[in-house]
Amino acid sequence: MSSAAEQSSPRATWAGMALVSPALLVIVVFFLGPLLASVVSSFQTKAGAWTLANFDKSFELYSGDVWYTAVIVLVSTLVVGLMSVAIGGYLTLGTNPRAQGVLRWLYRWPLFIPFIVAGQVMRTFLAKNGLLNQLLIGSGILEPLAAQSYLDWRGIVLAFVWKQTPFVALMVAGAMAAIESDHIEAARNLGAGRLRILFEIIIPQIRRTLMVGLVLSYVTMLSVLSVPMMINPNSPTMMTVDVAYRINAHGDYGVANALCLISLLLASVGAWFYLRHGVARKGVQ
Repeated sequence: MSSAAEQSSPRATWAGMALVSPALLVIVVFFLGPLLASVVSSFQTKAGAWTLANFDKSFELYSGDVWYTAVIVLVSTLVVGLMSVAIGGYLTLGTNPRAQGVLRWLYRWPLFIPFIVAGQVMRTFLAKNGLLNQLLIGSGILEPLAAQSYLDWRGIVLAFVWKQTPFVALMVAGAMAAIESDHIEAARNLGAGRLRILFEIIIPQIRRTLMVGLVLSYVTMLSVLSVPMMINPNSPTMMTVDVAYRINAHGDYGVANALCLISLLLASVGAWFYLRHGVARKGVQ
């Protein structure tokens, strides 16, 4: 029996490799290959000489946009986390079944809307003569002369939050629904209010799921071009707009790839937080 197992083991290995090879090929050709080419190009001139000039030019021209991008994404991620916890908390602890049903039906809609459509919706909604100001003026809250455009950092943050909150809230609400109801009932019997139950009982048990959702949203928002392009393409703007401008207007792939590498470093911050949390959790277990 042992010899038969030894003979079948190589077959199983080759069969497994055959099944995995298409996925590995896609990763190598469409992800690792372009990534390596981008990294090499960011350290080269057009003539192929090694240099740091692309990074010098990136920081000289776009250092403000780098900080602008980091602040926009961090603020959006924080608000997405707060909104997701609030939605999941009400779906779990709320006492009004009708309100829970409406919220459960309503909050998921932005999941099915592409970012380019979200950018166009916000562009129409937040313009000086857009729907938001028209509603405020029509209700008497705002004077017509006081109307202003929100097509700046506020519009980008609002678009990101509106688009990404359902994604994280769906994960968070699912994790909250999986918590043993005995924990919540015991806290209620001891006199704990809903906020205390949410922050001291529920969130500690779903923090890993929340972290995963926020990291994925953080990385996604760093890579979006359509929303900042449609809402606020003027300086300061997000790095994705700068990358598109360097390629389309100047054909400068060196600086564009340097900006992409800087964006990758910003994305690695989210990965570091996630890995640090995961390693610490395994250490505790």
